[in-house]
Amino acid sequence: MSMDIRGYMELENDAERVKVRRSARKVYALNKNKYLLDPEFEKLIYLLKSHLDDDHRNCTLLLLALFTGARATELLRLHKSDINEYDSSVFIHGIKGSNDREIPLHDWLFRAVVKEKTMQKSELLFPISYNRLRQIWQIYRPVEKKFHSLRHTFAIRLYKKTKDLRLLQVALGHRNIANTMVYADYVYSQQELRRLIL
Repeated sequence: MSMDIRGYMELENDAERVKVRRSARKVYALNKNKYLLDPEFEKLIYLLKSHLDDDHRNCTLLLLALFTGARATELLRLHKSDINEYDSSVFIHGIKGSNDREIPLHDWLFRAVVKEKTMQKSELLFPISYNRLRQIWQIYRPVEKKFHSLRHTFAIRLYKKTKDLRLLQVALGHRNIANTMVYADYVYSQQELRRLIL
């Protein structure tokens, strides 16, 4: 519903203004520049596993981002107590209105996380700043894509594997399924276009 400036200014209360602003926002769209393509994903895995012994903390942090879909701030807020050794999982405290979630880890990644937990003197699993995390990402990133591309990569790969929108919503901590639909729409449109055109 479009509304001219005068109509917008005449809205009676703040709640109505917020509602109009939200409806005027552009829909978030994914594209190949916002996630790692398969060759980029493989290259990053190779780099991180190759340097895991000599740069353990940083490689473990990036691998955890790639295999949990956690946001940067969520990773930097992880405590040692968030590592569940009973069922090889990590508990992620949601931010930005997201739900908390528990994500199971591959055995090899869980061993790396536990090793980092024992090496770390701080209660935080990764006691570094956001700026330091960005620097680490710039060292290892296979292409010039943002750190947040790891979250999108996790989401797209999980959806392609399961085709389960509800599971993806839980894994990403989304409260609103509409946020999760972005991934389903993108994967579906890419697969259907490829099927029809090629």
